Amino acid sequence: MDATMAFTSGSPTPTRFYSSALLSLRTPKSLSVYGPWRWRGRGRPLLALRHRSQAQAAAAAAGAAEASHHDVVVVGAGIVGLAIARHLLLHTSLSVAIADAAVPCSGATGAGQGYIWMSHRTPGTDTWELALRSKQLWEELATEVDGQGGGGAREKLGWMRTGSLLVGRSSEELGTLDERTKALSQAGIHAEFLSASSLHALEPALSVGKDGGAMFLPQDCQIDAFQAVSLIEKTNNSYSSEGRYREFYNDPAMSLIRSDVTGKVEAVQTSRNILYGRKAFVIASGAWTRSLLHSFVEPALTLDIPVKPRKGHLLVLEKFDKVKLNHALMEVGYVDHQITKSNSTHIASESSEDELGALSVSMTATLDTKGNLVLGSSREFKGFSREVDRSVVQCIWERAGEFFPAMKNVSFDIDQNTQIRIGHRPYMPDGKPVIDFIPNLSNILIATGHEGSGLTLALGTAEMVTDMILGNPGKVSYSPFSIKRRFSVNFTSRAKDNARGLAS
Repeated sequence: MDATMAFTSGSPTPTRFYSSALLSLRTPKSLSVYGPWRWRGRGRPLLALRHRSQAQAAAAAAGAAEASHHDVVVVGAGIVGLAIARHLLLHTSLSVAIADAAVPCSGATGAGQGYIWMSHRTPGTDTWELALRSKQLWEELATEVDGQGGGGAREKLGWMRTGSLLVGRSSEELGTLDERTKALSQAGIHAEFLSASSLHALEPALSVGKDGGAMFLPQDCQIDAFQAVSLIEKTNNSYSSEGRYREFYNDPAMSLIRSDVTGKVEAVQTSRNILYGRKAFVIASGAWTRSLLHSFVEPALTLDIPVKPRKGHLLVLEKFDKVKLNHALMEVGYVDHQITKSNSTHIASESSEDELGALSVSMTATLDTKGNLVLGSSREFKGFSREVDRSVVQCIWERAGEFFPAMKNVSFDIDQNTQIRIGHRPYMPDGKPVIDFIPNLSNILIATGHEGSGLTLALGTAEMVTDMILGNPGKVSYSPFSIKRRFSVNFTSRAKDNARGLAS
């Protein structure tokens, strides 16, 4: 799942998501954040892949499972899963069902800042072309929505062409920014290198010192995850009357069902429904994909997709008027995922983070469509913990104060006029998503591991998944995101016998 919901200690059960009115995740005094996904990391385990006869017996015992038939079943209603459903509905004649243990906007994406940026990306890397293509698709969608009137893309997507500033405060960081500016310019991105004085003219509230500067990308944009999800859901639901789209929310996937005759996977059983898929099943469940897959396919298939939750805090200051921003900002250390102690002193490299459980805090600052100041950003491995860590929030505040001197004169009370957003980014050790069919389970496709780039890469991923399902050549190469080239897959002899006909 992507994004967030609003919960209080008195009512941890979410209501159905309808609009951007639920933008805030306001924490109670206890600073505990609750969510409908809480059972995923510690409750009853999911069931394994089962034969149809076993599933029917279980359903009969439960007495409530309802069967429905679709061309494609998507497990996971985050921004990636919803975008996949949207692309299939818009560009094919296939019918789609989407299922999730929670509701849209209950996980990582809405807990972020809505970047549609190229400033922190590197030309020539495996994700570069996918990011370029996806940004192009977002631009096309924004143009289309603008053409419809009614407030346009800003109102319906939270779309703002703020431009992005990647800022540094040392001569070493300035050298890095100069190199990045040249590399992005050569790759066809409009990028400008700014000295400290030029930067001050653009952002008077920002202080980087005499040795500092920035790289400026004027074409970078922001969106609001809640508004974007609302628009995508409206598009998807417009196909319901044709019988091409159904949603199954607050209905966790429990197992895959395969045919007694062919061994082919033919349905997903949820807690209340059996969703048959004639053409494909897409697992787009973010940070929960690893445990979900283990429950789905073991012991038949030993496949470990090492996606794991990378917890992040964001601080939202409502109507904060002490800092005026003209553009969206990110310190260059965010790109390198530099590791910090709680006092913001850099102590280690990215390679040490997993081993040490270290905290990384890098300054990011944006204004949302309501004029709230959104500050980040932290990274740490804490499992699926939803607890707010006051020391992390304080670290984010102090880090921002190093760039915005006016904040040092402000008394910070975490309980007053603030929101704390917490999400679990689906982290992959090699830094790129997995988008591929499972070997020997040729109608099961995985789309996960986007970490903090779920919003940016969602539309490009959706296009890629659609092309894969249709057997079309991709507009972006599939190979960097494959399973076979990156992970070992062992299919047991017994499973091979049971799964004849699965291989494509």
